[in-house]
Amino acid sequence: MPSAVPRHEHDIPSADSGVTKFTNCLLVSGTELVKEDLWISSVTGKILNGQEILYGHRTAPGRIVDLGGRILSPGLIDVQLNGAYGFDFSVIPNEGTTAYGKGVLRLNSKLITTGVTSYLPTLTSQRAEVYQKALPFLGPSGKTRDASYGSESLGAHCEGPFLSPTKNGIHNASVLRTAPNGISDLASCYGPANLESPSPIKLITLAPELPGALSSIQSLAAAGIITSIGHSEASYEEAKLGVKAGATMITHLFNAMKPLHHRNPGIFGLLGTASSSIAKPFFGIIADGIHLHPTSIKIAWNAHPDGLVLVTDAMRLAGMPDGTYDWTNGSRIVKAGALLTLEENGKIAGSSIELVECVTNFLNWTGSSVPEALKAVTETPAKMLGVQDVKGTLREGADADLVVLDLQEGAVGGERKLVVDQVWKFGTKIFESAQGAK
Repeated sequence: MPSAVPRHEHDIPSADSGVTKFTNCLLVSGTELVKEDLWISSVTGKILNGQEILYGHRTAPGRIVDLGGRILSPGLIDVQLNGAYGFDFSVIPNEGTTAYGKGVLRLNSKLITTGVTSYLPTLTSQRAEVYQKALPFLGPSGKTRDASYGSESLGAHCEGPFLSPTKNGIHNASVLRTAPNGISDLASCYGPANLESPSPIKLITLAPELPGALSSIQSLAAAGIITSIGHSEASYEEAKLGVKAGATMITHLFNAMKPLHHRNPGIFGLLGTASSSIAKPFFGIIADGIHLHPTSIKIAWNAHPDGLVLVTDAMRLAGMPDGTYDWTNGSRIVKAGALLTLEENGKIAGSSIELVECVTNFLNWTGSSVPEALKAVTETPAKMLGVQDVKGTLREGADADLVVLDLQEGAVGGERKLVVDQVWKFGTKIFESAQGAK
């Protein structure tokens, strides 16, 4: 239920230390919500040890924020976002790369209001020149630690073009490629400099059964670039070889891959019992009520709860009015609420859902606790990306990327809903809803 406790914040009458103390709040701690205070710094942008600050350094907070019993969570992380608010990461505007860079900044400033403080800007299958023009704008963007920039890129996600032509989904089949020469073919596509450290690319989705894919996965792992299995006809055995080569993720599980079969479990079989040879990979799930049946999501979660990562797979039409829009490959996409379909054949064409709505759906479909649902958009994606010490956690020393959530329970059916009331980035509040300000 919405909290009836008054919500307010006030400054302590002392020199502003840049320290904020959140009180009367529920913190996400493991599988529980615990009533504790949280201290952060807008100077360092980090989460602090409140006891040490107060008693060791004798520093009072410059501001106390009473959250009225609401939830304080790490900022949300989306590892598959193709675009939103009319901007598409896979399209270079006619005005050129300068306009593209400005479009990325505009998207970041809007995306932050949804509670997504970090994300992977995702490029679908394109010609080589598109990657080489776009990637320099999509690399990790948090070095300046400037909260005013909005959502932070943790690096680009290249979803293609090394995908199976029979599982292309809405990817343009004419630009799909194989890599018979291994990593050199990937370098010719993305640009050699974009595969060197520090690379703007964080994650690449490819089909492990393609020529040269396994050696490419090994080379990418050695370079510190994460590989995800997706848009693939791989059998269980082929998928297992991909994991052995170094793949650690599955892109939108169930979608654009062979279905589970009792004699060949396919890519889904990787969620089975771990062995000495392979670990269970992380896996993305689109919980929009369109891509997957709720029971399929629950089955996957029960099989590997520590690996589930909720993603939006949102397209540039997210945040736009319903209607019919042109798409990058000459097709047209029909938007009807969260449902996006290709006009010519009715195929699902990505999503237009917000990540917090995916969390709400997951809560209601699986019967999970709030911390378990939030884990799928905070702690788990941070671990998959190798940034668990600074993102997706409320531990001391982590970045003070936070979202204040109001848990609302419906009068009918007891359905729960999470609403974003405030968003903080690097210790600075940059968004507050009208409800959150009450």
